[in-house]
Amino acid sequence: MKVTSAEFVTSAAGPEGYPKERLAEVAFMGKSNVGKSSLLNSLLNKKLARTSNTPGRTQLINYFRVNRAILFVDLPGYGYAKVPMAIKKQWGAMVENYLANRKELVLSILILDSRHAPTANDLQLKSWLEHSGLPFIVVSTKADRLSNNQLRNSLRTTSESLGMGLDSILPYSSITGRGADRIWKAITDRTEQFRPD
Repeated sequence: MKVTSAEFVTSAAGPEGYPKERLAEVAFMGKSNVGKSSLLNSLLNKKLARTSNTPGRTQLINYFRVNRAILFVDLPGYGYAKVPMAIKKQWGAMVENYLANRKELVLSILILDSRHAPTANDLQLKSWLEHSGLPFIVVSTKADRLSNNQLRNSLRTTSESLGMGLDSILPYSSITGRGADRIWKAITDRTEQFRPD
């Protein structure tokens, strides 16, 4: 897909802050510091999502309008030890509420770091998405930081941990753009099927 426009819309802590426009939504989720903002920015070819060396900076649900037709939804990262427990619980409730109740959500993108095996939180979220019947894809970021052999081993480990086929894990590099076509195809396939009530 060619991105002709991309803009920040709003940040929300709950349903009262969600955009009122009825556009298909694609949610990006993953552990803190997994490369979520870099993935978003590189797909849009524009620096909209805030990148940081400090994990846990995204504490609200951030919306970005793409081509005036799709909303990209940047969900708060999880699993960062230095974030206070009260905030962790608040984030969990915020994200779960969004995923469970947002009718405009057509695709979730579960983001993993290719340099590390999936965490217990990653496995839990994947199981939750399956149990809830929510369509999702798995993207393995920072692929450029591994040799071809290391990346093959990483993808094999990830597919075994998640109980998914090797072809289901999409390697991605925000530096080279490797994997962008496959991600955009998944996004396009799902958003084109969206029909607002």
